[in-house]
Amino acid sequence: MANILKYVLGSTILTITLSLVAAELPRSMLNGEAAATFAGNVNNIETELTFESKKVADKLLDETKIDYRLPTAIKPTFYDLYLHPDIKTGNFTGQEVITVSVVEDTQQIVLHSHKLHISSVFTSSGSVKVASYEFDTLRQFLIVNMEEVLKGGSEMRLGIIFEGEMLGKIVGLYRSTYSTPSNEKRHIATSQFEPTYARQAFPCFDEPNMKAKFRITLVTPTGDNYHALSNMNIESTTFLDDYTEVNFATSVEMSTYLAVFLISDFASTTRTVNPVYGEPFDIRIFATQHQLSKTAFAADTAAAVMEYFVKNYKVEYPLPKLDMAAIPDFSSNAMENWGLVTYREAALLYDRDMSSTWNKQRVAAVIAHELAHMWFGNLVTMNWWNDLWLNEGFARFMEYKAINSINPDWGLPDQFLLHALHSVMKFDSTPSSHAIVQPVETPDQINENFDTISYEKGASVIRMLEDTVGVEKFEEAVTNYLNNFKYKNAVTDDFLTEVANTNPGFDVKLMMRTWTEQMGLPVVNVKRSSATTFEITQKRFFSNVEDYEKTYDDSEFNYKWSIPLTYFYDADATVRRTWFNYDKSSASVSVPIDTKWLKFNSHQVGYYRVNYEDDMWQEIISALVASPEKFDIADRAHLLNDVFALADANQISYDVALDMTKYLEKESDFVPWYVAATKLQALQGNLMQTEIYMDYLLYARSLIEKVYQEVTWNVDENNHLKNRLRVSVITAACSLGLPDCLDQASSRFTAFLADPTNKPEPDLREVIYYYGMQRLGKQQQWEQLWQLFLDEQNASEKLKLMYGLAGIREPWILKRFIDLAWNEENVRSQDYFTCIQNIAANSVGEPIVWEYIRENWSTMVARFGLNDRYFGRMVSSITERFTTETKYEEMLEFFGKYPEAGAGTTSRKQALENVKYNINWLKSNLKDVENWLEKQKN
Repeated sequence: MANILKYVLGSTILTITLSLVAAELPRSMLNGEAAATFAGNVNNIETELTFESKKVADKLLDETKIDYRLPTAIKPTFYDLYLHPDIKTGNFTGQEVITVSVVEDTQQIVLHSHKLHISSVFTSSGSVKVASYEFDTLRQFLIVNMEEVLKGGSEMRLGIIFEGEMLGKIVGLYRSTYSTPSNEKRHIATSQFEPTYARQAFPCFDEPNMKAKFRITLVTPTGDNYHALSNMNIESTTFLDDYTEVNFATSVEMSTYLAVFLISDFASTTRTVNPVYGEPFDIRIFATQHQLSKTAFAADTAAAVMEYFVKNYKVEYPLPKLDMAAIPDFSSNAMENWGLVTYREAALLYDRDMSSTWNKQRVAAVIAHELAHMWFGNLVTMNWWNDLWLNEGFARFMEYKAINSINPDWGLPDQFLLHALHSVMKFDSTPSSHAIVQPVETPDQINENFDTISYEKGASVIRMLEDTVGVEKFEEAVTNYLNNFKYKNAVTDDFLTEVANTNPGFDVKLMMRTWTEQMGLPVVNVKRSSATTFEITQKRFFSNVEDYEKTYDDSEFNYKWSIPLTYFYDADATVRRTWFNYDKSSASVSVPIDTKWLKFNSHQVGYYRVNYEDDMWQEIISALVASPEKFDIADRAHLLNDVFALADANQISYDVALDMTKYLEKESDFVPWYVAATKLQALQGNLMQTEIYMDYLLYARSLIEKVYQEVTWNVDENNHLKNRLRVSVITAACSLGLPDCLDQASSRFTAFLADPTNKPEPDLREVIYYYGMQRLGKQQQWEQLWQLFLDEQNASEKLKLMYGLAGIREPWILKRFIDLAWNEENVRSQDYFTCIQNIAANSVGEPIVWEYIRENWSTMVARFGLNDRYFGRMVSSITERFTTETKYEEMLEFFGKYPEAGAGTTSRKQALENVKYNINWLKSNLKDVENWLEKQKN
């Protein structure tokens, strides 16, 4: 049924071969082998299209698009699910009866099922019978054909008997394994369903707006300390010789991705939550018996966080209990399953003897993030995955507020800049970025949407919105939103309606559309127009100078934003506000006649960069050098981040950015130094293959030496921010080759290998392991550290040792490390990509890893699957330091050889853009840096 469609576009002839044409086959039912063929042809078309033909082809593809969404004629209301995971064999069996509501007349029931064997499909009520059932493997549909039409307004019960496998994966329903201190291997069964993996555990309507109640029964082995956990509390237990049936209470309405099953022999720690709204309830932290002592910090943190959230949201927690469990094998950091949150061990367990200050902060942050989801995501769920930011952006934003309420001395509001804002601004400055709200359809696209835009940009825009409307009104809107959409689904407009209803004094929806519906961010340019007036203009900011030369006409707002501007000036630190709306060509502010400088974007709450005229940059730098305290911590970090981003993008001379570093001699706070240290190391990578590399290192070492001497190698257990400063500075000093730093790391590494029971302080282990191995490591030292890694049971310590192993400079050992890491007995699948990326971050290991993944790509795809977003991002991480056209051509060749990218499609674009940026950076900035460094010698 092939059709040849030809379009003549100037001199370009577009020839597209289609196996299916929309007019000949209903769009809603392209399935089976034909759909797979069609999808393959579509991919080929998209690969081969020229720029000129793309718009016409996009129109054609839209008309023949495969619809991955479930039909809306049927809605589930209740799952009665019986599941028996056989932990010994790694198989599972199950049966379910789904009560469905018939919304409109239909003769089919379409739901999801993937990697399951269905042995029976039947009805358990009424006279309507199942005629047949079939599978649409492309869309992962189970299509049940009925003998007669189901009438709209009716209800029926659909029964399904099924079975599946738990081995070789860490999504869906799977088996995880751990070893006891006596080296006995133990197995557990657990689950990970977000975003589209519930369908691998039981047939279901696996879309977030298909909410239903669940009554779950799990079968566990009898005895041997095994027990079962799920979303709800246990209602009854039935013992059946070798097996035990555990019946859980009926859940509230929830999406399938929030269902959870855990059969384990874990022990638990309990805390009671006493909320200001609702009844007290218990939090239990589950972990392997030998790690129970590491759950106390998580238990205390979780109880305090839940009390904070109930008070802040003014909405009670709706379930009777809340469990959290540390899983030995887990694909992400954690998962917010309602009533039973699951975590990687390293993301939940804290041990003062093994965990660093950063580990402690991350455990607290991950807990707060997941528990924020009990409201944002679980109680109120986005209607579809295009609004994922309503889940993840809010959870990221609220994690900082919650932990700050418990540990105000950690400086979380300022740290937001480091771990959320700055990182996403870098990504969002590229054409491969995307809008916060974007269309997603396929499982790969859905998975790919779990990225820094949904999380960090979402959180950053929410932070800006809260600051603009005011905390009190913002929290009022949050409470109303949660109450009005309780147990329901929502879209972005629903939340913004609640904010608008607080009468904030501006058009909230219009302002927010400029931030949620278009990718990128603006740079605000500030220019003195008179003695008392400054004119402000805006344009889209790109990190790569090449991108300014391209045309971008895909935004309704023409890549302009409605910006809530904040500013203060030299003689008055009062923060003032004004608007720069997207439909205005400029804005202006008035200041006293003797004003020397303005500082826009106070505390960097706004999601925009700021550029000044050269004279004002120099005034700001002079003020910083003379009195850094005139700017608070966040403002100093902001100035450093912006000045280097602008210099990197050729918006200002690199002299300006390097001049600002001179003030660092007086800097003693963690957040600004983290920005500076990160940039010093990035410049080191940019200049490594140039003739000025040693000149740069001499300057960078002189810059960091003073603060390095001040922080010392002596860890202060009770000073969180000083400990974080210490690690940041020492890591940068060793990276830059400061002799004393490398000597200290080497001597401590030697002492550790001589007596591995006498470990360094947890804060210093990574730097000691890595730089000790880098400087002293030969085969003997590496083999010893490798054995310590294999023997180590603590997840956090294991990651530190794995990082240290990647520091060696022997190419053959790094190649051997890559081979050893492939064996899951050595490196768990959850840690594999981290391991590979660590090796690639070593300049000796980078070419070895790059060659390895190109040679073994098919094998890696077979193991991890293109739907794995972490696998999809691996190539971007490995290639991020490439600086030559040769490497760029190698990437193009590799992508051409393996065009299927799955959940790594955007990551590939990002990887290519990043290498182009690196190439252009050297062309544009190398001479300026060289001249500036030369001046410093005089």
